[in-house]
Amino acid sequence: MNETPTSGSGPRPRRGGKPTAGQPVVDRAFALLGSFDDEHRAQTLAELAQRSGTPRSSALRLARSLVQAGALERLDDGRYVVGLRLLETASLAPRGHGLRAVAMPFMEDLFHVTRQHVLLAVREQQEALLVERLSALDASPVQYRVGGRLPLASTGAGLVLLAFAPTAVQDHAIATYEPARGHEDIPTSADLRRVLAEVRRGDHVFGRQERPWRLATVAAPVRDGHEVVAALSVVAPSTGFADAGYGPAVRATARAISRRLEEDGRRAGRSGDAHTPR
Repeated sequence: MNETPTSGSGPRPRRGGKPTAGQPVVDRAFALLGSFDDEHRAQTLAELAQRSGTPRSSALRLARSLVQAGALERLDDGRYVVGLRLLETASLAPRGHGLRAVAMPFMEDLFHVTRQHVLLAVREQQEALLVERLSALDASPVQYRVGGRLPLASTGAGLVLLAFAPTAVQDHAIATYEPARGHEDIPTSADLRRVLAEVRRGDHVFGRQERPWRLATVAAPVRDGHEVVAALSVVAPSTGFADAGYGPAVRATARAISRRLEEDGRRAGRSGDAHTPR
């Protein structure tokens, strides 16, 4: 089970010096913002232009506007970084902060029991997006961050989200499955289809990885009514994993979060207000 995000999952620079004809300014602005990733947290204007596929003059105008809006910040050395205004806006996302607000008390209980990595992820197209992570100081090393993306077919949380995704999403993942980058126990695309069926039947998944660290994971779905809206997982050293009781703890916690989401949804429906997690 590869719990390490794949490198190169960030935006691919678009060749050509001119933006697509008629391309809205908002699309070009998001292309600029999307050029930031774990390996490019601070960028020069030239890097912004090259990685976003935007002409340098247009990139400069957009960057200045984004700085004025607080979406970007300009460092003393001239490089650009993501601004706090984006964090402020992102905190209002119901699939991120709203879900996190409901899940956090239960995740904290699970964290105190396991003293390992406890993750909460949602599906964003063909990837899993990490919306919360609790980690003990002495937990095994891993490489992911809140707001980071994980591959669906090679992580515990990703497999859960993929198993309950629309058929078209599953078919695409199976058709494009690369064994070298996938689950170590899933050698072929046919095996991936079988595993996804097993996840739906058992309502959880176990997985493991040997490189770069020997880790194991268990993940279970979080539901809002009948819809799977997230996946909860624990990642820990593979030695002694099966005997540590992580599986029942993760499944019970996922069910508890699901019940709270459903209760809050009914309460919001009765009052006529928008869903506001407690």
